[in-house]
Amino acid sequence: QVQLVESGGGLVQPGGSLRLSCAASGIVFSFYAMRWFRRAPGRQRELVATIASGLSTNYADAVKGRFTISRDNAKNTVDLQMNRLKPEDTAVYYCYANHEELRRNYWGQGTQVTVSS
Repeated sequence: QVQLVESGGGLVQPGGSLRLSCAASGIVFSFYAMRWFRRAPGRQRELVATIASGLSTNYADAVKGRFTISRDNAKNTVDLQMNRLKPEDTAVYYCYANHEELRRNYWGQGTQVTVSS
C-alpha cells in the first residue's frame, strides 16, 4: 500500500519559516519525481515545486528564491523549506509522487499552512 504522509504545517507569522516533510512508503522512492502542490481557499490547485529523480528542481515563480525542495532517497522523504512566508502562501500543501513511465501517481492527504499575524 502506497502512503505519502505530510507533516510540518501550522500557523506562522508573515516573514517566518516552516519546513514541510513528506514521508513515502510502498514505492521505490528514488525512481519517482516528487512535487509539492498547494490549494488556497477559492483557488485552483497550484504546482509549487518539483524535484526529479535526478535531483533537478523547478519552482513556481511565486515561490522562487523563498522555497527550497529537497529529497533524501535513503529516508524516502521530500522536504519543502519555506522562508519569508507571505499571507498569500496560506493553503493546504500536498505531496505528490509521479512515475511517468509506469503512469503511477500518488497524493498525500495534505497539511495546512496558515500565514497570519
